[in-house]
Amino acid sequence: MWRARSTYTLQIVSTHEQNDPADIDPDVIELATRLFDFARKGDLESLRSHLDAGVPVDLRNQSGDSLLMLAAYHGHAPIVSLLVGKGADTGLENDKGQTPLAGAVFKGYDDVVRVLVEAGADPQAGFPSADEAARMFGREDYLQIWS
Repeated sequence: MWRARSTYTLQIVSTHEQNDPADIDPDVIELATRLFDFARKGDLESLRSHLDAGVPVDLRNQSGDSLLMLAAYHGHAPIVSLLVGKGADTGLENDKGQTPLAGAVFKGYDDVVRVLVEAGADPQAGFPSADEAARMFGREDYLQIWS
């Protein structure tokens, strides 16, 4: 798995050991930065072409946010659909223990919540969980989606 470890450095994680940033090709760092921006800003076609070319679907940044987390948190249901369709892990928590589903519930992105639940996201996972967030914000509609 690839994972960014500082604002503009990327590591390839196999044993959770951090690579020396000086050993990472600047072009790889630039690419990773663009990929996270595609997910965050909703650039579906750019992200799709890079995923089709072999970019890992569960790429994570320095905060442990996956492409799926960023797309979900910013309300980009088409990108969320693309990522889960390519096998993204819907339960992958960031470094704070948050899941993409909890992020979508917190932000109130109904379409993203539906896509994630249909893809098998666990509303009880993470902290706070999507279920806890829905209860906290009085979102009975979300509770009924996964009940």
